Amino acid sequence: MKIGILGVTGRMGRAIGNAAAEAGVAVAGGIDREGRVHGDHGDAAALAAASDVLVDFSAVEAFATHLGIAIRAGKPILIGTTGLTPGHHVAIDEAARTIPVLQSANTSLGINLLRGLVEQAAVRLGPDWDIEVLEMHHRHKVDAPSGTALLLGQSAAKGRGTTIQALSRFDRIGFDPHAREEGTIGYASLRGGSVAGDHMVIFATEGERIELGHRAESRTIFARGAVKAALWLADKLAGRYTMQDVLGL
Repeated sequence: MKIGILGVTGRMGRAIGNAAAEAGVAVAGGIDREGRVHGDHGDAAALAAASDVLVDFSAVEAFATHLGIAIRAGKPILIGTTGLTPGHHVAIDEAARTIPVLQSANTSLGINLLRGLVEQAAVRLGPDWDIEVLEMHHRHKVDAPSGTALLLGQSAAKGRGTTIQALSRFDRIGFDPHAREEGTIGYASLRGGSVAGDHMVIFATEGERIELGHRAESRTIFARGAVKAALWLADKLAGRYTMQDVLGL
């Protein structure tokens, strides 16, 4: 089994390479965000042909190019790039008709278990329980809220029988006498230092509060999860998959 890493020179790309080595999985090579091919293969097509599965943790600007590489080669692709737009998700849906695609903003086992807990809490607690999602990452992270925060918001919205688009509120700058709409989901993003990733979902009502959280101490947890998911995806039929499928949650 060989994996090709798209975004190979980035923080996550390097971490995935290390995690693959720890797991005894060969790396066929990689492509950086500028499109340069790393390894023994002369171009992207040759790298994809030599890989059993592709893993994309790159910049959102390179996403369309990387997805195209997987489609043309007919190879499974795990997409961990964050900051994707609705248009990108439409492209993923189209790709999943011909190749296996697993897209997740977070490949951590702990986060994916947390998603299940958040959904269950939202099912069992009424709209008088306000939901707030707080996340903090290192100073270099450019998208906000984080992709993981949106995943958690998506789980909360699902628990309330609706969509993240209907309930999410991102901007509370300024004065509004009706700032807190019942049943909505608020987000707060913090950036600083070298924080790998902290997420907390707060359910708050009159007189009590529930806090469900997860702290990533290093990118290793995401990289190990990505390698596990990539190996799981390699022999699947065309379709769109999630980390819940990988972990059987």
